[in-house]
Amino acid sequence: MPSRQHMVLSAFFYNPQGDHRLSWRHDNAPKREIFDLDYYRKLVEAAEQAKLDTIFIADHLGIWDTYESGVAHYANARLEPLSLVSALAAVTKDIGFIVTASTSYTEPFNIARTFASMDHISKGRVGWNVVTSALEEEARNFGLDGNIRHATRYQRAGEFLDVVKKLWDSWEDDALLIDKKSGYFADPSKIHYLDHAGEHFKVRGPLNVARSPQGHPLLVQAGSSESGKELATDHTDVHFAVFKSEEEGRRYRADINQRLAQKGRAPDSFVLLPGVLPIVAASRDEAAERHAALEDLMIDRVSIDLLSSWSGVDLSSYPLDGPLPELPDESTFDGWRTWLNIVKNEANKGLTIRQLARKIANTGSVPILSGSPVDVADQLEAWFVAGIADGYNLMFPLLPDDWINFTQSVVPELQRRGLFRTAYEPGTFRERLGLRRPDSQFARGVANPASTC
Repeated sequence: MPSRQHMVLSAFFYNPQGDHRLSWRHDNAPKREIFDLDYYRKLVEAAEQAKLDTIFIADHLGIWDTYESGVAHYANARLEPLSLVSALAAVTKDIGFIVTASTSYTEPFNIARTFASMDHISKGRVGWNVVTSALEEEARNFGLDGNIRHATRYQRAGEFLDVVKKLWDSWEDDALLIDKKSGYFADPSKIHYLDHAGEHFKVRGPLNVARSPQGHPLLVQAGSSESGKELATDHTDVHFAVFKSEEEGRRYRADINQRLAQKGRAPDSFVLLPGVLPIVAASRDEAAERHAALEDLMIDRVSIDLLSSWSGVDLSSYPLDGPLPELPDESTFDGWRTWLNIVKNEANKGLTIRQLARKIANTGSVPILSGSPVDVADQLEAWFVAGIADGYNLMFPLLPDDWINFTQSVVPELQRRGLFRTAYEPGTFRERLGLRRPDSQFARGVANPASTC
């Protein structure tokens, strides 16, 4: 049974033209407007009119071009998401924003200050999608010759999150006074130094931003490796999960709930959002035609590049109509372990390199929900009612068409069934998701108060 009355719906975009790898080639795909605010404002306005919970913006810190196709063929160029959301927050009122930022190539103080500031500006509508960055291309933009080791990235991320949460807590809720008569801008007993000295970071604190509306901006994690699930259940509020069947989803949910219980957390403190790829049309046949038209856009060179990146092996020198070579061991792989496992599972089905590359490039890692609005709503309802999903990360293959189709056709059907809101509830993003506002961890005792008078 579902743990909440209404499902959570998050409109995701990875590429500005859609989540299909080559959607930019479609006749209806945008062109240079992907670098203009008006394009994103129209998308967000449609999502807000439909009462969606949030926009989820993925990101990379470089062009995906290890195996050459990225710059020439693959739509991996995009606006920096924190800048984009700062602008979008000013032209919206209710919808939330989940923004991706890396723990590997920035510092805790920068992230804590930026997200606290955005939470104030948006009046409590911001979440941080915590990523550790797994691409070689990203590492080379930050002075490294290769990827940071997988274990090191996650150890750093754990300490990074500890520090960020302490910085957000360094101002207690009622620390800000602005008392003109007494001359106290803030209560010095309610502002706290961290004096953190760990393996990866040394941070004095306190933050130079007062505590934000949500206390902690919402924390989100995407990635289904063992390390990813541990990081998620240790620290975050929302988890973007990857699974393809109801049976797999039941196992995944049970595993997450067990991890939460071991850490003293209740299941309702954690929102599980599997990714799905909706293709909506007037009929199943028309939806199938839309899907086929997108698949026809794929180029072998791009699909082989993607499969190479996911598997950690340059496949361009292997016979494309032959089998995959031996793949890296997960325990020593420093790339995306979630994607490596997907490749290994698919490789067991006897596909050639070309077949597997095109399948992954066309469908990605999440299930396709294809058909009429009723068909797609049926599929969304099934996992939600079964308690497998608290909602969905909606990964539209072609923007803006699939995004607009969904908001105008599937959302009204879900609302008719009582599965989705018809008006935004009051409160912050965190409150609308039914998540508790965290107390400052310094509130019960004062150590090293910062003088602010």
